[in-house]
Amino acid sequence: MLAFLAVLAVFALGVWLGGPLGALLLGLLAAAIGVLLAVTWSRLSGSERAIRLLVLLVVIAIAFERLG
Repeated sequence: MLAFLAVLAVFALGVWLGGPLGALLLGLLAAAIGVLLAVTWSRLSGSERAIRLLVLLVVIAIAFERLG
């Protein structure tokens, strides 16, 4: 539960701050999501892979949007 709250806090702070700092926070979050996805890839089903990849892409898209 604590990990979920930490991820939620970093995401919310990145979106709220915006600009380069917000994009950096979201980029770090995306990197962590990517690492977790890579480590657990072999244990995930096809649908789990698709959803987690979609979450990663959404966080990356929001990070780029916060830059502009």
